[in-house]
Amino acid sequence: MSSEKENSEGPEQLALIRETVRKAKVPKAKPRTWRGAALAKELPVARVVVNKGVLHLDQFFDYAVPEELDAVARPGVRVRVRFGAGSGQVRGGRREGGRLIDGFLVERRAASDYSGPLAALADVVSPEPVLGPELLALSRAVADRYAGSLADVLQLAVPPRSAAAERRPSPAPLPPPPPPAPGTWSRYGQGAAFLESLAGGGAPRAVWTALPGRHWAEEIARAVAATLASGRGALVVVPDGRAAGRVDAALTGVLGEGRHAVLTAEAGPEKRYAQWLAVRRGSVRAVVGTRAAMFAPVADLGLVVLWDDGDGSHSDPHAPQPHAREVLLLRAAHDRCAFLLGSTGCTVEAAQLVESGWARPLAADREQVRRAAPLVRTVGDDLLARDGAARAARLPSLAWETLRDGLRSGPVLIQVPRRGYVPRLACQQCRTPARCRHCAGPLEAPDQRELHCGWCGREAPAWHCEACGSTRLRAQVVGARRTAEELGRAFPAVPVRTSGRDHVLDRVPDRPALVVSTPGAEPVADGGYAAALLLDGWALLGRPDLRAGEEALRRWMDAASLVRGQAEGGTVVVVAEPTLRPVQALVRWDPVGHAQRELAERAELGFPPVSRMAAVSGPPESVETFLAGAALPMDAEVLGPVPLPVVRPGGVRRPGDPPPGERWDRALVRVPPGSGAALAQALKHARASRQARGTGDPVRIRVDPPDIG
Repeated sequence: MSSEKENSEGPEQLALIRETVRKAKVPKAKPRTWRGAALAKELPVARVVVNKGVLHLDQFFDYAVPEELDAVARPGVRVRVRFGAGSGQVRGGRREGGRLIDGFLVERRAASDYSGPLAALADVVSPEPVLGPELLALSRAVADRYAGSLADVLQLAVPPRSAAAERRPSPAPLPPPPPPAPGTWSRYGQGAAFLESLAGGGAPRAVWTALPGRHWAEEIARAVAATLASGRGALVVVPDGRAAGRVDAALTGVLGEGRHAVLTAEAGPEKRYAQWLAVRRGSVRAVVGTRAAMFAPVADLGLVVLWDDGDGSHSDPHAPQPHAREVLLLRAAHDRCAFLLGSTGCTVEAAQLVESGWARPLAADREQVRRAAPLVRTVGDDLLARDGAARAARLPSLAWETLRDGLRSGPVLIQVPRRGYVPRLACQQCRTPARCRHCAGPLEAPDQRELHCGWCGREAPAWHCEACGSTRLRAQVVGARRTAEELGRAFPAVPVRTSGRDHVLDRVPDRPALVVSTPGAEPVADGGYAAALLLDGWALLGRPDLRAGEEALRRWMDAASLVRGQAEGGTVVVVAEPTLRPVQALVRWDPVGHAQRELAERAELGFPPVSRMAAVSGPPESVETFLAGAALPMDAEVLGPVPLPVVRPGGVRRPGDPPPGERWDRALVRVPPGSGAALAQALKHARASRQARGTGDPVRIRVDPPDIG
């Protein structure tokens, strides 16, 4: 009976339901234009920065706030807006049309400076405020310094959203920890006083020349702990994930769990965003991370730390290409917080901070340096010419002796400035570089394959030297794999490990082994290396770059710092001309003296960091037209333009290289101290005008380029 009743009454009930729904006045979802919707009763105007990095749109735009979005449209939230509607697309007092793009709401206002009709906010993506006034001011300052747009800087400063991370609550903040003991900071003359100033709420500024060894990470952790003890926050920026892992472990050991966040790309987007939100919400007040962490929104910032500022990883490849050192300097000035720039070496920029009086030196006395640093010995060209072992096997007798002695007590590090098998070749008799007869590119033999050109890829089976006629080749720079192969044959009972771009080791055990590494990829030995060989030093010193000597010394000192101290028998052999200034600085372990002499020479020549400089690159006609139309400061000096190397199709491109196969020029614009802001503003205005007109080929601008040739 029940089934029959349901079958007989079903059609009638369905008809009644349809009629009821048809007559009901169900409110329809409003379109993204919010046409006819009432506006917010208070502060009905939202000032928005849109996610468009073009310079002629580098400004705030006003939008109307619908009443339905009033509660969630708060300053700092992500929003969606209509952008690009013309003045004729106005309906019901609202500007309509354009396409939907993302942006950030930066301010609510009672009225707009724009007299025409406003478009309405399309939507609030998330009620989570992610752009605070401090981060907005910092991003604006970075954009102005580097002649870039605010939208481009915000792309670097605010990570992409993860809804799952936003839904999870952040942990409750922990109380400040007690001030830490000085620990190994007592090895430095003013180390304990530096920690006491941080713990007392002070803002000391120091350039720290760290002693060689593994204590630098723990020393950074103690500086962070002292800052947290004063109730303030701390930010640490390191060059790579391996260094971040060491500081992370040191912070956990000093502070315990839950007091700091780690911001690195290795964590993944969701986890990294969750950590970033914990910092933004004030759950944690200490941050360690790589380059992108320089914008971390730490509450009540009391200390910023940058480790190894000479590492190229600190320079962001994305527009406007800011350097972490300059961003942290801006943060220290704006937030009036402490500043610590640390490294085992010393860059010219760090030396300038001390010479100008902005920061104080923080270093150990010579007795501490001699105790911690290894013994450094050199092998020059004259010794190589007299050494039969060096002529036969590329390693001098001193290097072989150092290898044998070091392997008796632990691992030995061999630094090779190139990866691969035989990256560069030359005539064995006269040492003329081996060039392709078709395009004059360098001849290579990677992975023991046939000889071919590194530019055009053509094989060269019948090569002969055009200078002397010889058909025999020698390796100008032998790669890491070839070096590991040779050492493996020489020491068959010893394991050989390699570390480079394809596979980077983090640590090696404290037992005899040969570790062949490219610069920057050296793993840490648990008990320190017994010895180290720094091969082919001329390959680092001979680069056509203003920073070649500084960079070579930094690479050498980073590797030598992993070797045991001289008191424990640690020895370093560098194959380079002993009379050269960087080699002498390594032997004396005096990076500060080398940086001071470099700074004095650059002051005489007018090169950075004494002067401010910008690189303008693009097609030759575009560069010439751009410079002619730019209202450069009166004291600006234009160097060049000069042609850039043509990148072959399929070749390796570095950030800033021209498109493959295109001929580009580069000009350098130099101004004296005090005119850097005017130069950046002039270049930004000229490029914005060019983009607004939509004429000409693209022109790239980079303020303070890391390499100027």
